[in-house]
Amino acid sequence: MSGTPLRIGIVGAGFNARFHVQALVAVRGVVVAGVQSRTRESAQELAGLASELAVGEATVFDDAESMAADPGVDAIWINCPNDARLDVMRAIVRGNARRSEPLLGIACEKPLARTLGEAMAMVELASEAGVPTAYLENMIYVPAVQRGKEILWRRGAPLAGRPYLARAAEEHSGPHSPWFWMGTRTGGGALIDMMCHGLETARWLLTEPGAPRASLTPVEVTARIGALKWTQPKYAAQLAEEMGPEVDYTKSPSEDYASASAVYETSAGQRVITEATTSWSYVGAGLRHTIELLGPEYSMNLSTLDTGLSVFFSRRIASEEGEDLLEKQNAEVGLMPVVPDEAAHYGYVGENREFARAFARGDTPELSFDDGLEVARLLAACYRSAEEGRVIDPRDPELATFEPAVSRGTWRG
Repeated sequence: MSGTPLRIGIVGAGFNARFHVQALVAVRGVVVAGVQSRTRESAQELAGLASELAVGEATVFDDAESMAADPGVDAIWINCPNDARLDVMRAIVRGNARRSEPLLGIACEKPLARTLGEAMAMVELASEAGVPTAYLENMIYVPAVQRGKEILWRRGAPLAGRPYLARAAEEHSGPHSPWFWMGTRTGGGALIDMMCHGLETARWLLTEPGAPRASLTPVEVTARIGALKWTQPKYAAQLAEEMGPEVDYTKSPSEDYASASAVYETSAGQRVITEATTSWSYVGAGLRHTIELLGPEYSMNLSTLDTGLSVFFSRRIASEEGEDLLEKQNAEVGLMPVVPDEAAHYGYVGENREFARAFARGDTPELSFDDGLEVARLLAACYRSAEEGRVIDPRDPELATFEPAVSRGTWRG
């Protein structure tokens, strides 16, 4: 991008929002112009980080509507908790209506909403505003994922045929903030929090480069969810102590494990399959993504813990707990991988570069709210399959009104 930078406003100032700000160090032509969060203190902290990293001198706003209405802000990034996203979107639409020139774009972090019905409302509001949208799914912008897909489709598929199986898994020891653990606020547990990554990454890998999303039609979804660790009395007590009394997994648990298989039909009538698993019950070095793509005579695989750098500390090195080596770090001693640049390694740089450039051009990015809606449809099918123990057709219109038991606080593991 050249000329005047794209000035973005960020709603929400938590862990994920910090990744986006850190990513902008490597994205030209973008500055953070505004921040709004639940507390003014957290918004000021994020604005301070942007200033420290020289990616913008942000104004702290009291509400999302005021930030969206401000002519000093060109586009909005929604990073607030899941249960606030629909109200924030309504506020952005109101603020946009007060502008002499409309916003250039609205981006929303995954998942788009807690339920398919809420996701449909998000899309309707964006259409009402007439503003281009982006669905912030970082995993398909991981450099290794992008490069792997490009090589296999360029060298393998033309000679042997298209890939037919994609697998994606994401695991760690649990979220950072209390609200993530509360199904009524997130819309579920590990499935909605993390399998949105796996479902979309696997689908994207199986989609021919340059082909539209509609070239793959999801026809069957089968899923299972479970509470493997955090409902055990010892760990439920630990969770309540660390996250506060609102998080009571003896009474209102969310799933800490999920697996799902989705069957797609290609435009040529071939069936291809994605497999995804996720958990908050993995104990290892830290956050682990594993991704595979398989075709007739070729395959690719990667793990985000294969970083090329590791360090070792003996038990004589005493350190405070932290995450200075990698996200969701579980130890301070022993042999551990190090992620030198997490914002780039996990795809945040790539997605912010792509979406900011598209907004600056007046275009809709590669992933829009429509794509987030389709992910929400698959998630709804997963939850229904897990609850009812059967294969679900994700095209079933009844999913629009389906609300998982875990999001209602009635699931018991």
